[in-house]
Amino acid sequence: METESLNRKNSSRKSSIVNGNGDASTKLTNGDADNGSGGGGDAGGGEVTLKAKMSLLNGCTVIVGSIIGSGIFVSPTGVLMYTGSVNLALVVWVLSGLFSMVGAYCYAELGTMITKSGADYAYIMETFGPFMAFMRLWIECMIVRPCSQAIVALTFSTYVLKPFFPECTPPEDASRLLAVCCILVLTLINCWDVKWATAVQDIFTYAKLFALFIIIATGMYQLYMGNVKYFTFDNSDTKVTSLALSFYSGLFAYNGWNYLNFIIEELKDPVKNLPRAIAISCTLVTVVYVLANISFYTILSPEEVLGSSAVAVTYAERAFGMLAWTIPVFVALSTFGAVNGILLTSSRLFYAGANEGQMPEILTMIQIQRFTPTPAVLAMAFLSMLYLTVSDIFALINYVGFATWLSIGVAVLCLPWLRWAQPNLPRPIRVPLVFPIVYLIATVFVTVVPMYASPVETGYGILMILSSIPVYLVFIAWKNKPIWFQKSMGGVTQALQKLMMVVRPKASSK
Repeated sequence: METESLNRKNSSRKSSIVNGNGDASTKLTNGDADNGSGGGGDAGGGEVTLKAKMSLLNGCTVIVGSIIGSGIFVSPTGVLMYTGSVNLALVVWVLSGLFSMVGAYCYAELGTMITKSGADYAYIMETFGPFMAFMRLWIECMIVRPCSQAIVALTFSTYVLKPFFPECTPPEDASRLLAVCCILVLTLINCWDVKWATAVQDIFTYAKLFALFIIIATGMYQLYMGNVKYFTFDNSDTKVTSLALSFYSGLFAYNGWNYLNFIIEELKDPVKNLPRAIAISCTLVTVVYVLANISFYTILSPEEVLGSSAVAVTYAERAFGMLAWTIPVFVALSTFGAVNGILLTSSRLFYAGANEGQMPEILTMIQIQRFTPTPAVLAMAFLSMLYLTVSDIFALINYVGFATWLSIGVAVLCLPWLRWAQPNLPRPIRVPLVFPIVYLIATVFVTVVPMYASPVETGYGILMILSSIPVYLVFIAWKNKPIWFQKSMGGVTQALQKLMMVVRPKASSK
């Protein structure tokens, strides 16, 4: 089948279109393309590809903004529920932060050694091959990420609507419609320009940190006034299953420390900036989380924390009086930024999977004017809005929560495996092997024990993971598909290319 050309009016730049067999390439034939006339692109180069626009500060705000969502404001009760005492809960918060730092440190070596977007998907693909990588891609792209984004968007809409419904819960339909609006606005921003998306991430990260710093400042004042009566080890629950479940809740609050690795191709000087961003962000979040929890317990008793559906709001009502309304506002800002962080990084996971031939080829393509992965962003937004129609998406995300930490553990396993299998790979950062070993032992603890304690949820999660097998066999492993199927897919891809003005990026040399 002859390759078509997508011609831009009044421009000599030409980009080839995918043919019926799914093959595609991108070529810029005009030497004047260096002027970077694309509205969202940087001057110079003229190549339709993802641009490295993100600074160290942008990298830090991506990580911090992705980690800090609604959890620390709304329901830090999970840890206390399973530990039984305030002091033991604080110990779990500290250890969860250190655990995340160890994992992030391991990811720093992997990210500077395998400099591809996609993070653990790319690492598993490089180490264990396409089947294991696809299982990770399937559960993350099709369930975990869009469900997480839908849940955070719903939290955003609930807190925006709360002032209009002070005596009751906002209507469910109104919350879902506002969540859709939130996702659509951020989809437009992420499709328009990476700099806009990172600017949104910067602004809303500062807002949520400001809110937490206010809570921490008032908490430190309460400590100074001697309000320490709740800080005891009384009623501590030290059973192995309870501790494992408490760590599970704590680690969920830290989820997102690996998100910058998903967009490493867009980070300036990643060898230098990736480990710095990880170190700064994880340290900052751990300190902020622990101090915020300490602040809550200076005023609120364990019973009040366990009985509250929004701990930060309950704290604000006690500490701020007439200004308590400010906390729901900051929660809304926090969740809006978290939705943006999920969308920004998740679309790159779709993009990375399509680049490996494990997702529809249209998801590999870049908008020729904005230099953004528009199809991948739109796919993520569509799936998230689809999950907003499900009656109980919170239960769905709980079923596969353990799979997230299990897959991150598999990604960390790539580090010692590659040390053995490919010792000559360039490693700008070399992590002592004790760190991945400790992380892997802890991962087994926080995944296997909850599986024993919650067998029903684990069973559903395993079924969802296993559903990737028939998809892999039919759509990826089966190479000799009928000609009519290949031509149909090629025609659909061409039509979507023309609609969105997208082409495949120049092949990376990395």
